[in-house]
Amino acid sequence: MRVLLAGSTGYIGGRLVPLLLEQGHQVRCLARNPGKLDASEWRDSVEVLQGDVLDIGSLRSAAKGCDSAVYLVHSLEAPGGVAETDRAGAANFRDAADEAGIKRIVYLSGLGTSKHLASRHEAGAVLASGKTPVTEVRAGVVIGSGSLSFEMLRYLTEVLPVMTTPRWVRTLCQPIAVRDILEILGQAVSEDSTESHVIEAGGPDILTYQKMMQVYAEEAGLRKRLIVPVPVLSPGLSSLWVGLVTPLPPRTARALISGLCTEVVVSGRPAAEVFPHRQTPYREAVSRALVRTAAGPETRWSDAGPGPAQPTQGDPRWSGGAVYEDVRVVPTDASPAQVYWAFSRIGGDVGYYSFNWAWAIRGLMDQVVGGVGLRRGRRHPEDLHEGEAVDFWRVDRIESERLLRLHAEMKLPGEAWLEWQIQPTEQGSDLIQRARFRPRGILGRLYWYSLWPFHRVIFPRMVCRIAATAEERGYSCAS
Repeated sequence: MRVLLAGSTGYIGGRLVPLLLEQGHQVRCLARNPGKLDASEWRDSVEVLQGDVLDIGSLRSAAKGCDSAVYLVHSLEAPGGVAETDRAGAANFRDAADEAGIKRIVYLSGLGTSKHLASRHEAGAVLASGKTPVTEVRAGVVIGSGSLSFEMLRYLTEVLPVMTTPRWVRTLCQPIAVRDILEILGQAVSEDSTESHVIEAGGPDILTYQKMMQVYAEEAGLRKRLIVPVPVLSPGLSSLWVGLVTPLPPRTARALISGLCTEVVVSGRPAAEVFPHRQTPYREAVSRALVRTAAGPETRWSDAGPGPAQPTQGDPRWSGGAVYEDVRVVPTDASPAQVYWAFSRIGGDVGYYSFNWAWAIRGLMDQVVGGVGLRRGRRHPEDLHEGEAVDFWRVDRIESERLLRLHAEMKLPGEAWLEWQIQPTEQGSDLIQRARFRPRGILGRLYWYSLWPFHRVIFPRMVCRIAATAEERGYSCAS
């Protein structure tokens, strides 16, 4: 069949496409930004159309000639309200499917009774209110490398060996492996029933979120986690706590946590009865997810849109985690060559262009705790090569007249990079300076926030002095 897929740039969509192709279907992907699919291995095997579920015109064009459709679009946050946006998108998709004569819509929804999940269920009802039959698959906690639920579980367990946790960690869950979800969706696409129905998808194990964390720790080779439940952490406070120690922004975390405040178990028609498949045990799902995380997952929860957990440049795409940034942009009259000359002299006898005494103190502090400090200096005052040392940095990447990135080798509760990039302009160049930090555990997060006041002073001065030095060299050469 020809299958229309809305949500192909998301976590599930990016994994469902190759399965549908393997089953022999022709796949048409609807994407707001088709360029996001260019790096996918299956890109040349599918038809890609630009469009949005909030644009009925693009939906009508995409739906023409399709036999079945998969709807994987939902909002964790949206201008005007999540529920209103989800209802509008579902109504447009319903109308386009009806007009095109599509035989079935497959919709992935959520399992549970939270306010956020209610908007998902409403969207399912809107889809099913048309002529086209709908299979709504409601799933709970999805366990797979890069999934939203798995990332929250992973970071909560790895970052905090001792946790004071709210009551929702004792809520019963029925987690399901991502491979099982894909199997169910793949079968649903070919379903020949003319009736709409709702099915609920869960794995073979029912356990508390607390037990899920302990099993994760065992599979990851971590010490048993000490979990102390407290009754005072509301979903709102819990989301702030989760936002601090995981890659998830607080609003996203709150949506997940609100879903865990009530039992997330199959109580309706089980998906396994409608679409028979091997149900992956929770422990096996975690083990598979850990292996795939190390190798690099095909998709991640943040693929669908920008988020704070995007990997840093130079990291593997799967690295994930919270990444803090300080970005400064300074326009300058200097040429790219002059700007590159200025920042490629960083460190050694030249220093760091501002507050060199503060950098010297940081070097001494590093030596005290067993680090290299500033004593390595530079091999050459102006020439640099990838891989060589500069004080307590290592040259991670260098591109002549374009970019220099340094990776910190000082003792840190995380990993740090300092980067300068040149963007040519008609008047000269824009100098872009980025300081990035990927924290390790709660100490890493505290470390970044403790230095934030100093960054506010040091980094603006540094980038301005680099730009000024480049311009001075330009004036000197011109004269």
